Amino acid sequence: MLFTFFFTLRAAGLKPSLSEFLTLLEALARHVAIFSLEDFYHLSRAALVKDETQFDRFDRAFAAYFKGVEAVTGELFGEIPEEWLRKMAERHFTEEEKAKIHALGGLDKLIETLKQRLEEQKGRHQGGNKWIGTGGTSPFGHGGFNPEGIRIGGAGGGKSAVKVWEKREYRNLDDTIELGTRNIKIALRRLRRFAREGAPEVLDMDDTITSTARNAGYLDIKMVPERHNAVKVLLFLDVGGSMDPHVRVCEELFSACKTEFKHLEYFYFHNFLYETVWKDNARRHSEKIPVFDILHKYTPDYKVIFVGDATMSPYEIVHPGGSVEHWNEEAGAVWFKRVMDVFPKLVWLNPEPESHWEYTPSVQVANELLGPERMFPMTLAGLEQAMRRLTR
Repeated sequence: MLFTFFFTLRAAGLKPSLSEFLTLLEALARHVAIFSLEDFYHLSRAALVKDETQFDRFDRAFAAYFKGVEAVTGELFGEIPEEWLRKMAERHFTEEEKAKIHALGGLDKLIETLKQRLEEQKGRHQGGNKWIGTGGTSPFGHGGFNPEGIRIGGAGGGKSAVKVWEKREYRNLDDTIELGTRNIKIALRRLRRFAREGAPEVLDMDDTITSTARNAGYLDIKMVPERHNAVKVLLFLDVGGSMDPHVRVCEELFSACKTEFKHLEYFYFHNFLYETVWKDNARRHSEKIPVFDILHKYTPDYKVIFVGDATMSPYEIVHPGGSVEHWNEEAGAVWFKRVMDVFPKLVWLNPEPESHWEYTPSVQVANELLGPERMFPMTLAGLEQAMRRLTR
């Protein structure tokens, strides 16, 4: 049974290793999870899933593996009249009352008993201990208490229902969806690099132990400078026009970058890069920053991240005077090439779905200008790929 479960997870793209599977078997042999499907769910997820971004995929694979149970319960639940499950009153149980309530003894027994109840029950019940209803101690229904039941309708409360994996609490970490601030921080940490800076003021435990051992046991304390985030980032953000629908995710990226990188400089542009950028959108026409100043001020070890949908007329990229806001003496492609020549570690994050790129001529032009593996979708997977690209 568990070998099939193991291969089901691998087929779903989770790729648990054999050693992790053996860890799960050892845990089961030690009775970490015995008669509870919920316990087995949490145990197997802890043993077989290495990355929290895969929790949603695991939940779906887990539910698919137990599809026999799902099919039975789904078929049964569809026959239960809604009025049976209408909550009429709230009931609270004392600890003494709870102690008197016994579980039926496993999922198979629950399903078998539920079938019998459906055949016998003729009407709605509230506060009972047997029938499908609400507010009682029956294992079937909602709004009551039972140490092992199947919740039917309504919201959970006791957190003891057998069917819990469908909650999929981590679905927002799926690497195919739009980013959130927390997700972005997780991905950006792949880029961080630490260096020792300043005066020696932090205890180097490993070197102290080694030095003391070499010194015949006499304590020889070794200190090192404190570790600091050494990554330096230039962030260029497209604003206005077609980027308006993407304001929220860009704000989240900006917020995450400010938190994760000590050395961060940011600039705004519209549609494509030309001879100037700016830091304050309210003063974009009066306080422009020449791109030449950026090329001469920042060293080539800066990582450069462009954020924009690259959706515009191709003329805005390849022709002088192509800008929609001013007359640019040189084409945007010329300025962009200058930035790439100074900062070789450069990527472009595109909030538009990757499936749309091939139908947008300007995205194709920008991609050709960038070169292979430089433009990435603004998903968690895309951001992680971009961070790996910047560390090459």
